[in-house]
Amino acid sequence: MRVTVDVVGEGTHEVELGEDDTYVDLLEPLEYGRHEVSIVVEGQPVPEDQSVEVDHVRVLRLVQGG
Repeated sequence: MRVTVDVVGEGTHEVELGEDDTYVDLLEPLEYGRHEVSIVVEGQPVPEDQSVEVDHVRVLRLVQGG
């Protein structure tokens, strides 16, 4: 399955996933950690351990600062 990953403000990537891969598996080729981003489908955050069933997601980088 090929999934389009739109990293807001940073570009779009095509990621190839296996049948049982989850949303967190989308991050591996993008070099983002699971604590750095929120994965959004149709405007709603999705659980990282849920199986991917769509062909387009948005990734929002979380802002940290002090």
